[in-house]
Amino acid sequence: MTPFMLSVQELLDGAPAPQAATVPSTPGPIPAATDTQVIVRSLAEQLVSEANAVLRGHGDLIRLDDEVGPGGLTFTLGYRDRSARVQTAMSGRTALVRLVLDGRAEDEPRQLSSQGELQALVLSLIVD
Repeated sequence: MTPFMLSVQELLDGAPAPQAATVPSTPGPIPAATDTQVIVRSLAEQLVSEANAVLRGHGDLIRLDDEVGPGGLTFTLGYRDRSARVQTAMSGRTALVRLVLDGRAEDEPRQLSSQGELQALVLSLIVD
């Protein structure tokens, strides 16, 4: 088992979930934001696969849904009634990343403080 899979198992055994650290989101160049979105999305797919390998014997699995459309790239992680949406919205020459948890966006856009915080985000979805 990978270290992340062990973390998922620890949650199922009663360990507290970490909270993902976020920072205010500021507009940035589209190429950099797009690159980051693709990297984070790829990591999300890996983490969902690992988590679901552990969760498979416990019922519900984490969902990973993509949305691509004019002006944005988005993926949503869902588990039971909880969700985390990572959106990169493009306008003109800039892009803005926004993290939306359980359908509620902050007044000021926020994003994960680092790619490493994605693990904490996935784990936080699993805990009731």
